Amino acid sequence: MKIAVLIKCVPDTETKIKLSADGSGIEEQGIKWVMNPFDEYAVEEALLIRDRVGGDSSVVVVSLGPDRVVETLRTALAMGADEAIHVSDPAFEGGDAQANARVLAEVLRPLDADLILGGKQGIDYDSSQTCVAVAEYLGIPQALIVTELTLADDAKSATARRRIEGGDEVVEMALPALVTCEKGLNEPRYASLPGIMKAKKKEIKKVTLADMALEAGQVGAAGAKSRLVKYHPLDERPPVKMIEGDPAEQARELVRLLREEAKVI
Repeated sequence: MKIAVLIKCVPDTETKIKLSADGSGIEEQGIKWVMNPFDEYAVEEALLIRDRVGGDSSVVVVSLGPDRVVETLRTALAMGADEAIHVSDPAFEGGDAQANARVLAEVLRPLDADLILGGKQGIDYDSSQTCVAVAEYLGIPQALIVTELTLADDAKSATARRRIEGGDEVVEMALPALVTCEKGLNEPRYASLPGIMKAKKKEIKKVTLADMALEAGQVGAAGAKSRLVKYHPLDERPPVKMIEGDPAEQARELVRLLREEAKVI
């Protein structure tokens, strides 16, 4: 069984993000880049399935982006992935979720994967669109925001429990299929020291536009159907106001503030 995992390199959640002077993007200097946290669940699930199925099963991780993506791919290799593919080309720059999905689908198509996994969303843009579009381009079933995934004994179909508003939904689908992973699906492992050392020696295959049956006008900014116009910082929160006095005085003052200043009562 071949399992492909789509992973993304994103700013660490503890990194302080600053907008560029013109608001066209973020200042990338000094940012720590990591694997998208939801993609960690996807990698872990792929490794668990591979080990359960056994035989010649393998896991290949795929990521689109600049050179910093290589370290993210090596993290996945250190966790236990068998192969890694770095999708990189100047022509891909500026692509939206749809344009990026078209590229990723072209990379995945010849892999003939039985199962494609990804995180439910990237924590940078939070669009939750790329994996959905990949499944559409490949013409395969998809299950999103999955918290439990079970393969049939013959590995030709799968049952997924997915989170929806107000409850859970259970779906059955034939393979190949695409699944996006939610927190709670598993507990991602840490890369071991031997795994890290092995990952440093593993080859990472690079794929460019020249390796695909796509034109420059179909990818990157030229192939995007949406364009990010400008970033705007959030309004600064007003400072916290401390209320002095005994409990009775504090209660009276709090009610006054809520009524006269906040105007919520």
